[in-house]
Amino acid sequence: MAAGTKSGSSKQCWPSDHIIASTYDHVCVLVNYQRLHHSQDNIHKLFKHEINETNSGSVLADTSANITNNTLTQPVNLRANRQHKRAMRPVSAYEPNDHKNKELMNDIINSCKLKNGFGPSVSATNTSPTKRPLSPDHPNPALPITESPSPAMNRMGWALRTLLVADNSSCLKDRKVSGKLIRKCAPGTEFVDWLVNLSPIVHTRAQAAGMWQALLEEGILSHVNKEQPFKDKCFLYRFRVDEDGTAGTPSTEDINAANEQIRESLSALFQRGPDATLRMILRKPSHERTTEELELVFEELLHIAALSHLSTSIKRELSSIIVFESHAQAGTILFSQGDEGRSWYIILKGSVDVVIHGKGTVATLKSGDDFGKLALINDAPRAATIVLKENNCHLLRVDKEHFNRILRDVEANTLRLQEHGKDVLVLERVAKQRGQHSAFKYTVMSGTPAKMLEHLLETRLGNQVGGVDPFLDDFLLTHIVFMPVVQLVDELANYFHCDVSDGSQTPEEREYIMNFKKRVIQFMQKWVMAVRHAAFDEPSVCDFIEDLAAEVEADPELHEETSIIHNILTQMSRYQDDRNQNTGQKWKLPPNGQPICLFSGNMTPSKTVIRPDDDIIFRVYCADHTYCTLRFPLHTTAEIIKACAADKLQLNRGPEDLCLVEIKSNGERSVFKDNDVSIPTGLSLNGRLFVSTKDHLDALTPLPDQEGATEAPEVDVEIFSTKELAYYITIFDWDLFWAVHEYELLYHTFGRHHFGKITANLDVFLRRFNELQYWIVTEIVVTPSISKRVALLRKFIKLAAYCKEYQNLNAFFAVVMGLSNMAVSRLQQTWDKIPSKFRKLYQEFEALIDPSRNHRAYRVFVGKLQPPLIPFMPLLLKDMTFAHEGNKTSLDGLVNFEKMHMMAQTMRTLRFCRSRSLGLEPPSPKSEGDVRPYISCLRVIDNQRVLTAMSQKIEPTRKL
Repeated sequence: MAAGTKSGSSKQCWPSDHIIASTYDHVCVLVNYQRLHHSQDNIHKLFKHEINETNSGSVLADTSANITNNTLTQPVNLRANRQHKRAMRPVSAYEPNDHKNKELMNDIINSCKLKNGFGPSVSATNTSPTKRPLSPDHPNPALPITESPSPAMNRMGWALRTLLVADNSSCLKDRKVSGKLIRKCAPGTEFVDWLVNLSPIVHTRAQAAGMWQALLEEGILSHVNKEQPFKDKCFLYRFRVDEDGTAGTPSTEDINAANEQIRESLSALFQRGPDATLRMILRKPSHERTTEELELVFEELLHIAALSHLSTSIKRELSSIIVFESHAQAGTILFSQGDEGRSWYIILKGSVDVVIHGKGTVATLKSGDDFGKLALINDAPRAATIVLKENNCHLLRVDKEHFNRILRDVEANTLRLQEHGKDVLVLERVAKQRGQHSAFKYTVMSGTPAKMLEHLLETRLGNQVGGVDPFLDDFLLTHIVFMPVVQLVDELANYFHCDVSDGSQTPEEREYIMNFKKRVIQFMQKWVMAVRHAAFDEPSVCDFIEDLAAEVEADPELHEETSIIHNILTQMSRYQDDRNQNTGQKWKLPPNGQPICLFSGNMTPSKTVIRPDDDIIFRVYCADHTYCTLRFPLHTTAEIIKACAADKLQLNRGPEDLCLVEIKSNGERSVFKDNDVSIPTGLSLNGRLFVSTKDHLDALTPLPDQEGATEAPEVDVEIFSTKELAYYITIFDWDLFWAVHEYELLYHTFGRHHFGKITANLDVFLRRFNELQYWIVTEIVVTPSISKRVALLRKFIKLAAYCKEYQNLNAFFAVVMGLSNMAVSRLQQTWDKIPSKFRKLYQEFEALIDPSRNHRAYRVFVGKLQPPLIPFMPLLLKDMTFAHEGNKTSLDGLVNFEKMHMMAQTMRTLRFCRSRSLGLEPPSPKSEGDVRPYISCLRVIDNQRVLTAMSQKIEPTRKL
């Protein structure tokens, strides 16, 4: 939150060089820094890099009308008047009678409590909210985070204890500890052993320990001396009811009920385990966190939006000192206006009110928001009071002394290279990490494109020892964002031809020049290896490679590089031959919603890449549903398509009055930009392309056949074996995935119109995900017989299992998400007839696709897999978008290379997944001729309204 200065007098003076600013995501401006007396200029400069200063603002605006709720996706810009550097201050600073303001503040807090629904529980004799101690306390990981367990967790704990007590070989026993009898306790190791043996969904001891920790943090289980969180060790633990002495011996009915309860609750407890483990780590003191635990926290911090503007090194340092704290009661004051600023907070769960003297509640901050950041760099007091609005609020806390120390360390390890008085390259010393070795002392944080290339050639190529630093690969994968190919080739040519002079060179100069020539050749080799055919698609690159080859052949000093350049030439020649062989490739977008396919009619091209100059045949409609058929290269812009369509449809309007728009099956409209490319491949499953005048967009309606199913072979899915379906789906999906180039992720994230490049292969792969998802829903809701629907549900759950076994996680997600679609999940009569083992399997799958904590369950699972595998592509695109929107591309005129590194990490995932070829053993090749056409063109309805109506028809909602 904002901060100001404080004096003992009733009338406060606020110096004009202090800053009051919001700590909403990326909104902070440093004007004056008082505490650290060394490196003032450097720390100021560092914060300009670390904190997004373009969205400066304040929750302490002149009028409360300027205050709105802040969200992660659309942060509010409450801009302070930076030109006049006005010092925003509490109203009390202007009032002569402070006691009036105190009374007003009490009224505000009391009314705030009543508004939030917890007023009646407050005693009439003590209406002040709970005041939190001012000194930052370190939470005890052995204690609960709630005042009382939730009903769901209580039921889970009861069921587990009942089964433990009923087990004759149970680990729960009365034991003597230091001469004192402790009833029904057991070591952590035996708790873990029992749970692992209880259920097949618990695969590892770490998972079991996390589940017990989830019970401990709710107060259902505890260490006998309240000194330890749950550990898979010999520490003794017991249930709270045994500690209270309120539990009796379970009856037969209790045991039967517990067995019934455990089936439903174990998967929920399994999902809670990872989060409970993380919270436990975050409540441990820094020196007790292991290397593995620090890495786990670091991975979590990477996905917190409030930290996205901070460098990787700062996040890694924060992982050792950031603390989790919870507050059970709404109305608790976290800190008051005028208190000393000591900590920065990030809301994980719940919400808080921002209250200011004389203004009342000026903002409500919710999950994902942060506050109190300026307290880490400014000695001024708090400028607002923070009141918890909900029970059980979860926060992350960074204390001031730790954060300032981290900033000092980072600045001390930062090296800035300048030219003409301006920074051109910012380097940071590489921190030593256990188990990793880096040959490079510094890594690049930011710089000008030319200087980064020079640094790369000097330090990452030649005879240097390879290391962990991925700077070269990051540069090769992302340079198109900040250094176009033509500019990069020109720079490389300048380095290679730097010896063009009068010939008067010393031996040392000659050696330096030859080393640079060799490094340029090595760079080209690495470039081709990293981006493959994308390099050969650029004429300037091909010309430069041929020039290099001629120079190498003519220069005997470069004979060692001959094999390198010949290898590059061979790859280029092979690619050009393949491209020439496929010249004139034609694709078509069928009119009735079928997938894009080659014009020859082959629906399953084997690893056929869609190229920018390939033609595609498609229809464009106008408002009266008449249409024309067009054929254009995929790189054709929307402007050209709409002009040609308007001419054929005789609209007789100028291009400036027309627009090209997609009408989806549900009636939604999506207007294309004039410079957009790859238009037909970007349509939704049952979408249609329309050309219209801008003033008649509202008159556009979907075609009648858009609400129905897409055309597909009339085949009963039950005639195919489930494993056979999964096999051919995986083969088909692998070919589509293989065709997607890493660059397409960048084009999709930044906007393909910025590059003039197509994303057709990525579009087709994403379309396939939606096709599989809605195919599942469609097949179920078009089946009127409940017995056949039950059989389909069983088949599709098995299909998800086989897709997971084949590591086709994109299809796995599509199938499970199809089963969880509202039109399917509401079919309670159908689900009730599913055998329990299939329901249990489906619950496991739901736990794996759970999006909480940024798809943590999936990320942990996929992190253990080896290639080949097909990843969940929408999540990779989400990661790219998060890195793009949360970080500036340019900082003070320098390329933010930290952002490039984050994006390259996601792009490398594609490379890793395809680093081995797919070699699956076909289950039953005898019916291949029937299966392949079926899975390549599925029957799909993608209108949710229609699907829900069909679901209601086959299984009407029961009236109570």
